[in-house]
Amino acid sequence: MAAAEGVSLNHISRESSDVRRLANFYQQILGFEQVETPNFGDFEVIWLRLPSSSIYIHLIERDPTTSLPEGPWSASSPVADPKNLPRGHHICFSVSNFDSFLNTLKDKGIETFQKSLPNGKIKQVFFFDPDGNGLEVASREQDS
Repeated sequence: MAAAEGVSLNHISRESSDVRRLANFYQQILGFEQVETPNFGDFEVIWLRLPSSSIYIHLIERDPTTSLPEGPWSASSPVADPKNLPRGHHICFSVSNFDSFLNTLKDKGIETFQKSLPNGKIKQVFFFDPDGNGLEVASREQDS
């Protein structure tokens, strides 16, 4: 038996040196909305919510005194090619307008890698946010 009961995902956090830039990306590309955010005083925080669900992303201003890498781009050997994301760290969202969403990414000059699940019913596109965090967007399962 698990130690925790009634578990659900509360939020995903991303640390950034430019939380406004990252917020704009998630708002423009995935449709997140900014919600009321507590004032944390010494550092900037922006909370975003996906209107169609209860998924929240907390964007937190990076603390320059920590030794944590800012993101994948600042790792010792960064991997900037999205074709490596299917087996790497990423967050996945599903959309009902996969093809037009993919066209929007291309129009914005975002480098992508596309594939499908082995059964071919779900299309996938992998790409990075401006801080180098891996993202996947998947189509909804197509009827056979």
